[in-house]
Amino acid sequence: MTDEADASRTHLEVDPRSPGTPPPLDEAQRALHAQRQERVFLILAGIFLGTLAMLNILGITRFLDFSFTIGETRIPFVVAIGVLPYPITFLVTDLLSELYGKARANQVVWVGLLLNLWVMFILWLGGVLPGTDSPAFFEIRTMAFGAVTASMIAYLFAQFCDVHLYHFWKNLTQGRHLWLRNNASTLVSQIVDTTAVILITHYHAHALPLDPSRDIGSQLIDFIVAGYVFKMVVALLDTLPLYALVAFLRDHLGLNASGLDEVPAPR
Repeated sequence: MTDEADASRTHLEVDPRSPGTPPPLDEAQRALHAQRQERVFLILAGIFLGTLAMLNILGITRFLDFSFTIGETRIPFVVAIGVLPYPITFLVTDLLSELYGKARANQVVWVGLLLNLWVMFILWLGGVLPGTDSPAFFEIRTMAFGAVTASMIAYLFAQFCDVHLYHFWKNLTQGRHLWLRNNASTLVSQIVDTTAVILITHYHAHALPLDPSRDIGSQLIDFIVAGYVFKMVVALLDTLPLYALVAFLRDHLGLNASGLDEVPAPR
């Protein structure tokens, strides 16, 4: 049997001297759990940052039209392609908050902000350096500038709001009701995010596909509602995956065996 298997097996063992209490971990087991904790943290942070970079580049390069008709009433439902991967970032920050605590979740959020600035710098640099004309690049560059500017402002408010509310509900319920803190924090922060992105994209980047013959205000509300409903549905659907991932990772990272609620911050 491998060392890893031995370490995993101890999660199920109970010290006969203290029924219901996991036995203390030896040095090798603690080292194994520490390696896993950092590896999982890097994977989650990588998913978060990679998704963030992708959605900022795709951003508003295309709008997806899911509008439908009920009776004789047409319900507009148009979302930017950058919205598709965005709910994943909230699932990841909820996992980081649950497993690693508020401080480390906020660290990833700050790195995400720096990543946004890095994307903008590369796009700017690619446009000012001499080279061949590339209409496709400059069109993407213009759209990405608008999307990144909008998302950076909304991102700060929404992600910090998500992390703060997650821990507010966690403390209020004394660690119970994972579904409540997952959904309550995400649904509120998504209102902030969606409203800010739509308004900034329109008033700063002028990049929304609006119909000049219709009232601008009602069209902005349509975009906000469509974006929020999409994110809300995805947020509600990720509740079961969150439960499954938290249960698996708590055991895999040795949190249950060590009696810890979350991974200690590295010193």
